[in-house]
Amino acid sequence: MFVLAFAGISAFAIAQDASVPVKKYSVATNSFWSNWFITVGGNYNAFYGDQQHGLGLNNSPFKDYRRDWGFGLGIGKSFTPGFALRTKFSGVWGKAVVSEKCADNKAMKNYFSINEQAMFNMSNLLFGYNENRVWNVIPYVGAGILRNCTSNTYALDATAGIMSTWKLCKKVDIFLDGSVIMAEKKADGLYVDHTASLCLKNYDMIYSVEAGLKINLGKSNWSKVPDVDALMAMNKEQLDALNASLRDAQAENERLKNLLANQKSITETKEVVKKEFAATMQSVFFNINKSKIASRKDLVNVQEVAKYAKENGKKILVTGYADSKTGSKAYNQSLSQKRAEVVANELVKMGVSRDNIIIKAAGGVNDLSPISYNRRATVELQ
Repeated sequence: MFVLAFAGISAFAIAQDASVPVKKYSVATNSFWSNWFITVGGNYNAFYGDQQHGLGLNNSPFKDYRRDWGFGLGIGKSFTPGFALRTKFSGVWGKAVVSEKCADNKAMKNYFSINEQAMFNMSNLLFGYNENRVWNVIPYVGAGILRNCTSNTYALDATAGIMSTWKLCKKVDIFLDGSVIMAEKKADGLYVDHTASLCLKNYDMIYSVEAGLKINLGKSNWSKVPDVDALMAMNKEQLDALNASLRDAQAENERLKNLLANQKSITETKEVVKKEFAATMQSVFFNINKSKIASRKDLVNVQEVAKYAKENGKKILVTGYADSKTGSKAYNQSLSQKRAEVVANELVKMGVSRDNIIIKAAGGVNDLSPISYNRRATVELQ
């Protein structure tokens, strides 16, 4: 008599996505020792002194007699997925000449620069953090000091560049970096007292392209912040489904009590209840986009239908459904077919002949509210 009183409770296993909803642009703060990285690379640089500005293409910064090899070494820390600070050492070799005619007169041959740089990961800033993203674009700006070892001079400088990184594995990326250093005009050791106002012509420039490895140290990923509003909405949907099932169970229990009170024979009453219960449509629920039964408890009521069908030689109709708000029409048709077949297989395990089972796929529907109730298969006697 109490079978139906608890039958509806299994409906709380409503189809839900197993993953926790998260915010796209928010992450949890990591410790100070997390998200450190090292960059190591080789560069090809071209020096362009202030004396050479405005002298035409024949004196452009990309002439062979201006180019030389160098390397870069940096250490930095990401404070958020979109912002990092890096201290970078670069240089060692460089050519500073006024023209091709005096290419042997290298006013600057050995140098190095140390810069503090602010880096902005535009991929994460624009599209949200993604731990599995392969390509990241990272512009940066910075300032520091340049040391001309050959001429024994120091000069303040500013730098700007764009780094592209490609993920090799969790700890290692490869990168390609294009940058420019703008230093005081005394950097090349050929100081000329320009009387013009401050402009690019009064600065020495170093253009470089660098390739190498970015090595992530310690914890390098970020944990997404759960979307509290979405979680509350999910929980409310589950509570609403549970409350609705309890109300239905209570109403059915009351109906059975009244039915028993009006019957002359307890035996006859039990038989009537059994027949009515077996004739009632039973539901088996599934998670979103899944054809695996969400809760095995749903099969308790299906067993009663299977038993009655076997004892009375009845056929059973199994109808599969999907919610119409998720997936295409063709996908939902296929998913509802799979759900019906899964329940039919369970009936066979319970002893029902396959010949006595009819399978029907209803596709995507929006018959019940909340929408998650439509992710189910129904079982009923024919």
